[in-house]
Amino acid sequence: MSTIKLENAGFVYQKGMPDEKVAVSGVSLTFEEGDFIGIIGHTGSGKSTLIQMLNGLLRPTSGHVYIDGDDIWDDRSKLREKRFKVGLVLQYPEYQLFEETVRKDIAFGPKNLGLSEEEINSRVAEAADFLKIPEKLLDRSPFDLSGGEKRRAAIAGVLAMRPEVLVLDEPTAGLDPRGRREILDVISNYHKAEKKTIILVSHSMDDVARYASKVLVMNAGGVFYYDTVDEVFKHALELRETGLNIPTVTDILLTLKERGMDVDTDIYTPARAAQTVTQYFKEVEAR
Repeated sequence: MSTIKLENAGFVYQKGMPDEKVAVSGVSLTFEEGDFIGIIGHTGSGKSTLIQMLNGLLRPTSGHVYIDGDDIWDDRSKLREKRFKVGLVLQYPEYQLFEETVRKDIAFGPKNLGLSEEEINSRVAEAADFLKIPEKLLDRSPFDLSGGEKRRAAIAGVLAMRPEVLVLDEPTAGLDPRGRREILDVISNYHKAEKKTIILVSHSMDDVARYASKVLVMNAGGVFYYDTVDEVFKHALELRETGLNIPTVTDILLTLKERGMDVDTDIYTPARAAQTVTQYFKEVEAR
């Protein structure tokens, strides 16, 4: 597996032009092997720009991006090899489906790796199984699938390349609650089974709290917080004051505390929230 390190990385759109825009500035951090990282922040905070630098889709205008200790831009002849280590699923990936069948679409990436037909078929079957795509759908046109099925097919095409790091930009955008939960459960199960590094961009603090082990909070193109889920949500009040959404459970507990209830607020799961509120009322009754 791979470690990704950013060293004072930045990116400016239209650099040197009157309408230049700083999207990312001075980001230094490391994504460790096997972590599940959630990236959150306001629209325009630099999330999407940052992840597009991770596999060379965008070249930093300042600083460096390293994969396994190597600057991915030092040797252009190895850029393609580095890109294959980091699989990037952009928003609405189903718009990139184009083959005659779902099977061919999932196989497109592995074919570009120059693999044997046997290995390609094996990877297609494996990726389809992970994404819970039934065999009967593999030989149908991807354009005949439902929205959720298309999304899973598109993600399967990236998984079939077996990247060491999987980066997903709002993979549940536009899906209903059931479809969103299904996609995130699949990604979580993949992480547990394969021990791959997952980097998930999401607007939902609840989803990040539920699935991620670490959280990167971006604000104005820089790092606001980057730590474990527990440590980041200890700063829920600061997050809320900057206008960021926080987990619903945490928001409720903060409101209860503001209204006089002495409850812990660094909690982000319903089960723990129920325990702390129950304990509070037991202590009140015992007084």
